[in-house]
Amino acid sequence: MTSVHQLVQVYTQGTKAWFEDDREAWVSTTCTSSQITDTKVRIVFSSDNEDDDREYVFESTMIELEKNGGSKLPPLRNPPKMEYTDDLTNLSYLNEPAVLNTIRTRYMQRLIYTYSGIVLIAVNPFDRVALYDPDIVQQYSGRRRGELEPHLFAIAEDAYRCMIREQVNQTIVVSGESGAGKTVSAKYIMRYFATADDQESQGKKQKLGMTEVEEQILATNPIMEAFGNAKTTRNDNSSRFGKYIEIQFDDGANIVGAKIRTYLLERSRLIFQPEIERNYHIFYQLCAGIPLSEKKEFELGDFSQFHYLNQSGTGVIPGVDDAAEFEITQRALSTIGLSVQLQWKIFRLLAALLHLGNIKITGRGDAMLSETDPALLITTRLLGIKATEFRKWIVRKQIVTRSEKIVTNLSPAQAHIVKDSVAKYVYANLFDWLVSVTNESLSCPDPSIVSNFIGVLDIYGFEHFKKNSFEQFCINYANEKLQQQFNQHVFKLEQEEYVREKINWTFIEFSDNQKCIELIEGKLGILTLLDEESRLPSGSDQGFVQKLYSNFDGPNFKNYFKKPRFSNNAFTIAHYALDVQYEAESFIDKNKDTVPDEHLSLLQSAEFDFLTDVLDKAAASNPIPTPENNKRMSMIARKPTLGSIFKNSLINLMDTIGHTNVHYIRCIKPNEAKIAWEFDPSMVLSQLRACGVLETIRISCAGYPSRWTFEEFADRYFALVSSKHWDPQVKPEVRELCSVILGNSIKDEDKFQVGITKIFFRAGQLAYLEKLRSDRFNECAVTLQKHMRRFIYRTRYLRTKELAVQIQCVARRKVALAKIQALKEEKAAIIIQKNWRRYTARKQFLMKQTFILRLQTVVRSQLAKRNHVARREHAAAVQIQKLIRGWFARKSFKAKRELIIHVQSCIRRNIARKRLLSLRTEARSVSHFKEVSYALENKVVELTQTLTAVRDERKLANDRSLQLEAQIKNWIDKYEKMERRAKNLDEKLQEPTVPKEQHDVLQSEFNSLTSEHRMATEKIKSQDRELTLIKSQLETEKMETASLKKSLEEADERAKNATDESEVQELRSQLAALKTQLSQALHTPRRQGSNNALRAISPAPGMRNPSPSPNRSLDPDSVLPRHRSRSPGGMYPTNNTSVTPSPNPSSTAIRKPRRNSSADMANGSRLKNSLENVRNNENFGKNPRPASIDHFGSLLGNKASGGLSGSIDESPEEEIHALLRNEDALQEEILQGLIKSVKMPLPTLQNPPSQKEILFPAHTISVVVNEMWEFGYIQESERLLFNVMDTIQKQFLSFTDEDAVVPCTFWLTNVHELLSLICIAHIEIDQELFQDKRKSMGRHDFSKLMETIKFEMQCLEDNIYHAWMKEIKKHLSKMIVPAVVEGQSLPGFITSDNGRFFNKLLIGSSQPSYSMDDLLNFLNKIWRTMKCYYIEQSVATQALTELLKLIGVSAFNDLLMRKNFCSWKRAMQIQYNITRIEEWCKSHDIPEGALQLEHLMQTTKLLQFKKATLEDIENIYDVCWILSPTQIQKLISQYYTADYENPIKPEILKAVASHVVSGDKSDVLLLDSVSIESTSNPFEVPVPRDTRSEIYLPSWLNLKRLRRLTSLIQQNNEMANTVAS
Repeated sequence: MTSVHQLVQVYTQGTKAWFEDDREAWVSTTCTSSQITDTKVRIVFSSDNEDDDREYVFESTMIELEKNGGSKLPPLRNPPKMEYTDDLTNLSYLNEPAVLNTIRTRYMQRLIYTYSGIVLIAVNPFDRVALYDPDIVQQYSGRRRGELEPHLFAIAEDAYRCMIREQVNQTIVVSGESGAGKTVSAKYIMRYFATADDQESQGKKQKLGMTEVEEQILATNPIMEAFGNAKTTRNDNSSRFGKYIEIQFDDGANIVGAKIRTYLLERSRLIFQPEIERNYHIFYQLCAGIPLSEKKEFELGDFSQFHYLNQSGTGVIPGVDDAAEFEITQRALSTIGLSVQLQWKIFRLLAALLHLGNIKITGRGDAMLSETDPALLITTRLLGIKATEFRKWIVRKQIVTRSEKIVTNLSPAQAHIVKDSVAKYVYANLFDWLVSVTNESLSCPDPSIVSNFIGVLDIYGFEHFKKNSFEQFCINYANEKLQQQFNQHVFKLEQEEYVREKINWTFIEFSDNQKCIELIEGKLGILTLLDEESRLPSGSDQGFVQKLYSNFDGPNFKNYFKKPRFSNNAFTIAHYALDVQYEAESFIDKNKDTVPDEHLSLLQSAEFDFLTDVLDKAAASNPIPTPENNKRMSMIARKPTLGSIFKNSLINLMDTIGHTNVHYIRCIKPNEAKIAWEFDPSMVLSQLRACGVLETIRISCAGYPSRWTFEEFADRYFALVSSKHWDPQVKPEVRELCSVILGNSIKDEDKFQVGITKIFFRAGQLAYLEKLRSDRFNECAVTLQKHMRRFIYRTRYLRTKELAVQIQCVARRKVALAKIQALKEEKAAIIIQKNWRRYTARKQFLMKQTFILRLQTVVRSQLAKRNHVARREHAAAVQIQKLIRGWFARKSFKAKRELIIHVQSCIRRNIARKRLLSLRTEARSVSHFKEVSYALENKVVELTQTLTAVRDERKLANDRSLQLEAQIKNWIDKYEKMERRAKNLDEKLQEPTVPKEQHDVLQSEFNSLTSEHRMATEKIKSQDRELTLIKSQLETEKMETASLKKSLEEADERAKNATDESEVQELRSQLAALKTQLSQALHTPRRQGSNNALRAISPAPGMRNPSPSPNRSLDPDSVLPRHRSRSPGGMYPTNNTSVTPSPNPSSTAIRKPRRNSSADMANGSRLKNSLENVRNNENFGKNPRPASIDHFGSLLGNKASGGLSGSIDESPEEEIHALLRNEDALQEEILQGLIKSVKMPLPTLQNPPSQKEILFPAHTISVVVNEMWEFGYIQESERLLFNVMDTIQKQFLSFTDEDAVVPCTFWLTNVHELLSLICIAHIEIDQELFQDKRKSMGRHDFSKLMETIKFEMQCLEDNIYHAWMKEIKKHLSKMIVPAVVEGQSLPGFITSDNGRFFNKLLIGSSQPSYSMDDLLNFLNKIWRTMKCYYIEQSVATQALTELLKLIGVSAFNDLLMRKNFCSWKRAMQIQYNITRIEEWCKSHDIPEGALQLEHLMQTTKLLQFKKATLEDIENIYDVCWILSPTQIQKLISQYYTADYENPIKPEILKAVASHVVSGDKSDVLLLDSVSIESTSNPFEVPVPRDTRSEIYLPSWLNLKRLRRLTSLIQQNNEMANTVAS
C-alpha cells in the first residue's frame, strides 16, 4: 500500500475536514461518502454549520495525489478534545485551518495566549483582562514553561531562567502589526522583570519593593509613549518607532541598569497626520495639562489652534484624559532624574515647534513671510534665535559653488518644506536627546558588574496599506531581516532536536528570503540606489524608480522585484508575507531629511542653551564618519541619509540578536474595528502567515512534524495491540510496547523515526494511526454492544419467567384466601348467635333485680327522714334556752363595771388638775429663770477661756513656723555659699601644676562639702515636709475652733430663746457634749513637727544623680518602700502613722515592724488629733482599722542604702540590696540562664506542663523587677527590662521554619504574662502613689516609665507574633499545594497529572512531597503548642484563621492556574481534603475557619457539575456564588475532559465567556495572596491576664544569685505575713 492510498483511506464516513471559504477562511465539514478506486478519488462532505446546506466535493486522481504527496487533500480536523490545546505543536493534524481554529476556539474562551512551539501567539482582546496582576506575576515566577497556561510572563520567566542557567544574553522579540498589542506586551514584560520575586536564585536579593533602577525602567514606558506614540487608524497608542531595551543583570540576577536603542522615528507625523489620526501624544498632553502661568508664557491654547495638530480633525481619544496623562509623563520624567526646570525647557521647545507650524507663508511665485507674523515672533522667542535671520532662510536658499555663494528665492511649497524640515530636525534631535538622557539615568554606575542582559525588542510589524511610502519600506525591510533570523532559528532548533535524538534525517528546505534582503540592502540594492539618487543635485523620485527598473530587470530578481502594470512611479517587492507596492513619491525627500546649513548654524548659535545642548548631544550620539580624500566621498560622509542610518542600526540590531538566545512573541490583531472579543478569521490568517507562525509549521511538516514521547504514544495507541503486551501485572517495557505498536500499524519504516526519548512521524501518519485507533475502538464498542445486548435480553427473559411464576403464586393464594374467608364467616355467625341469646336473657334478669332494689331503697328513705325531723326540732329548743339565759347574765355584769370606772376617773382628774396649776406657777417665777441663765453664762465664759487658750497655741505655732522659715532661708544661704565654694574649688581643680597633697586636701574637702550639701538638701526637704504638716495642722485647728465657736453661739442663742422645759433639756445635752469634746481637745498632747514626717527612702547609689535621658527615672525622694503584701495602706507612711523605736536595744535587734493598735492612742504613741478621731469614729465606728507599716529599716534611715554592714541573718534587706546592686551579674544570669539556655517543656496533651513550668521566666523577671522598684533601683530595672526584651527578640529570631513553632509560642505567652504582671504592678503602685499627694511628681515620672515599658512590651509581643506567623506560613506554604491540590488520599479516584489511563498502569503515580496527614499534623502541632502554653483563645483563633486563609487562597490560586488539574476526579480528591480540614476545624472549636476555604470548596463543586446545557451553566452560577465570572470562565475553559467524557460544546464556552463583563473591578481572576511577611489583619494584643507573681525556679536551673534573691524575697514575704497576722 502506497503512502497516498494510506492517506486517502483516512477519509471515511464521519471524518471531519476543512475547506476554504471566502468569509470564514476555513469551514468545517463532515465526510458523507467516499469513492476511492485505483485511479480516481471522490469524497463528498457536508458543512457542519446548520445554516449552511452546501455540499463540498473533492475530486482528484491518484497520479496527481502522488505527485503532490497528498498535500491537496482536504486538511483533516482534530478531535474536539485536541482543539483546546494550548500548544499548536500538540495537534494531531498540524495544518493551517487547525491552527486558526485552535486560536479562535481559545480566543472565544477569553484565552488570548497560545504556544506554537517556541513562539507565543498573543491575540489582542481590545479589553481589560485580569491577567497581569501582581499575584499572577508571582504565580509564574519560578515556574517552568508549560506548567501554567500560556502567558507572556512564562516567556519572560523562560528567558530569565535561561540567562541564569546558561549565562547567555537573551532577547524577547515582540512583533505584530499596528494595533496588535506589541507595546502593551513589552510593557508588561518589563514590569515582570521589575516586580517578580525570585527566591530560588543564589545571590538574588529579597524584594521588599522595587529598586530605584526598576522604577526608572518602568518610568521609561510613559515617556517613550508620550514622545513616540500616536493615534492611528489601527491603534489608539501606536508606536511610531522601534525600541530595543536591554535590561542588565549582575551575577546575582539583580537588575542593575538598562539601555534603550530606538529605530526609525516617524518624523513626518510631526508635520502631517492622515484623517482621524493624531500627532504624538505629548503635544496634546501639553495643551491640556499645562498650568495657566506656563500656558501664558508659552502662549499655548487648545490643540485646534495649531496647524500641526488640527489637520486630521481628531484631537481626543475616547477614554483618555490628556491632562492626567501629562501628570504621569511629568512624574516619569522626574523618576528618571530630570528636574522640573529641565522639563519645562523641554515643553518650551515643544511649544516652539507648535508655533513653528503656524507660521504663514504666502506668495505665488516667490515665498513671502511677514516680519510681524505672530507665530514667527513666538517661535523665535522660544527658540532663542533671531527672527530676521530665521525669516530670511525660510523664504530663501543659498547655493555654494567653488567660487561664489548664490542666494535665490524659494517657492511657497519649498519654503513649507524647509520650515517643516526644521521642525522634524529639532523634534528628532529632542527625541534622541531624551533617549540619551534616559540611558544615562538607567545605565549601571559600574559597568563591570553587568553580567548579562535580557533585551526586549518592540518593533513594528509587517505593514501593507493602500498607499505605501518610505516608512513602510523601511518597516518591511526590518521585518524581512527579523523573519530571516526567525527562520534560521527555527531550523536550527529543529536540526538540534534531530541531532539530539540521533535519528536519520536529510536537509530540510525552508523559505530563505536572502534574495529579497539582498535586493534591498545589497551593494547595488534599493537603498544604495536611493542614497545615490538623493545626493544628486537634480535627483528625483522618478529618476530613482527608473534606476530600479533598469537594475532589477534581470532574471536574478524577477521573483522579488516587479514593475506595476499601471504605474511608472511605483515598484513592487515580493516580501515573505505578500507582495507590497510602494509609491516612490517623497522617497528622496524623506531619505535626505536634511536641514539647510544656514538653519543649522542658526539653531546651534541659539540663545536658548537647552536647544544647543540637545543638538550637541544628538550630534555626539550620531558622530559623522571621518571624511576621506575624495571630495565626493567626503560629501557622502558628511550627510548620511536616513536609509543608511536605519540600515546600519538594523545590522547592529541583528548582530546583537544573533549573539543572544531569542524568544518570540507574535501579537495578532483579531479585527480591524478594535471591537472587544471579535474574531475576523481572514485577517488573523493573513497575520499568521506574515508573522511566520505558519512558516514554522511548514518547516516542521517538511521533516517529522509529529513527535511523541514513548509514554504519550503508548498511552494513546496501546489499544492497537493485544492486552498481553501492556498487562500491568507483567510490567511491560514502554519502548518495547511502542515498537510492537509501530510494527503492527505502520509497515513503511520511512514514515517514522525512533529517537532516544521520542518517536518522530511524517506528515499524515498520525491521521492514519488515529483512524486505526478509531476503528479499534469501534470494534471494541461493537463487541461491548454485542455482549451488553445479550446480557440485556437474557436478563429480560429471566425477569419474564420469574414474573409468570409470581403471577401464578398470586392467583393460587387469592383462591385459598377466599375459601378461608368463607369458613371464617360461618364460624363467626354461630358465635354471634350464641352471644346474642346470652345477652338477652341476662338483660331481663338484671332489669328485675334493679326494680326490687330501688323499691327497697325508697321505703327505707322515708322512714329515716321522719326520725331525723323529730330529733332536729328537739335540739333547736335546747339551744334557744341556753342563749337567752347567758345574755341576761352578761348584761348585768357590764353595767356594774362601767359605773365603777367612771367614779375612779373623776377623782383622778381633780387631783391632776391641782398639781398642774402648782407647776405652772413655779415655772413662771423670776428667780428660777435667773438661776438657769446664770448657769448658762458660766458655761459660756468657760468655753470663751478655752477658745482664748486655743488661739494662743495657734499663735505659738505661727511663730514657730516663722522660725522654721528663717532657718530654711539660713540653710538656703549656706547651700548657696557651699555651691559657690564648690564652684571655686572646681575652678581651682582645673588649674594645672597643683601639688598632689593640695589636690588630696581639696578632694577630701570637696567630698565633705558634697556630703554636707547632700545632708543639707535632705534636711531642707524634711523641714519643708514638716512645715507643710504644721501648716495643715494649723488649718485643721482653725477649722475646729471655728466649728466650736459656731456651736457655742448657737447654744447661747438657743438658750436665750428657750421658753419650754423640753428645749432647756436639749440645750443641756448639747452643752455636755461640747464640754466633752473641748476637754479632749485641751488634754490631748499635740504632735511635734519633728515627729510628724517620716524620712523618705534614701536613693540607691546609682540613683543619686539620675540623668534625664535616655533612661527616665523617678525622683529619689518620691520612691518610697512598698509592702510586699500590697495592702492599700502599706505602700507609703501617712500622717496617721508613726514609728517610735523601742528603748530596749534587744527589741530592736530583731528589726521586725510593729503594728500599732487603737489602744496606743491613750499613751500618746499614736499622735492623733482628738477632734479628727471623733470625726473618724463617727464615720467609721469606734474601732478604726490600724494601718500596716512597711520596711522598718527604711523608716530608720534606710541603713542598707547608707552602706551600713550587718549579718545576712539579721537583715535580709541588706543582702537583697547587695544582689540588686550587682547589676551585671544579675542580668547575666537572667539573660543567659532564663532566656538563652532555657529548656522549654514539650507541648503534650497526655501529660501537659503546669502553668508555672511554662511561665516561670516571666514570673521570675517580674519578681526581680518589682523588688528593684521597691528598693529604688528604677534605672537598673529599666535597663534590665530592655535587655530582656532585646535578648528575647534575638532568641526567637534565631529559629526558622518549623523549628520556630515551639520557641515563638513559648516566648509569646511569657512576654504577655510579663506584660500582664507589669500592668498589675503599675495599677497597684499608682494607687499607692495617689494616696500620698506629696509624691505627685514622682508618680508622673513613674507612669511615663511604665507606659514606655508597656508599649515596648506590646511591640515585642507583636514582633514575636509576626515572626512566628512568618515562619509558620513559610513552612505551611510548602505543604499546601502538594497536600491539598496534588494529594490524593481518597481511594478509588486516583488520577495521574495528565489523566492518562496507560500511565496509571505502567508508570504509577508519584507521591507528592507532603500529604494531608503532614499538613494536619502540622496544624495539630501549632494548636497543641498554643493550648499547652496557655495562649489566649483570641490569639489562637486569629493565628489559625490566618493559616486557613493562606491554605484556601494558595490552593485556589494554584488550582486556577494549573493545567490538566481541573477534572472531576481531582475535584473529588480536593473536596475530600477540604472536608478533612473542616472536620479538624470543628473538632478544635474553630468552625469559622472553614469559611476561608469556601472559594476552593465551590471550585470543586463547579468541576463536578454537569456542563452539557445552558441550564447547567446557570445552575453553576447559582451554586458557585462566591466565584467571580472570570474565575468560573477560567475553570471551565481549563476543564480537562477524560477519554470517556464529551468535550464542552463551543456554545457553552461562549455563554460562559459572555458572563464576563469588562471593566468590572470586582471581577478578579486570582484572590489576593496572603503575604508571608505580614498578616492580613493587625495583631490585637490580648487584654492583660488576671495573674499574680509566683516564685518558682526549676531545679535544673543553676542560677545561684536568682535563687538566693527569690528565697530572700519569699522569706521577707512570709515574715511580713506573720507580723500582719
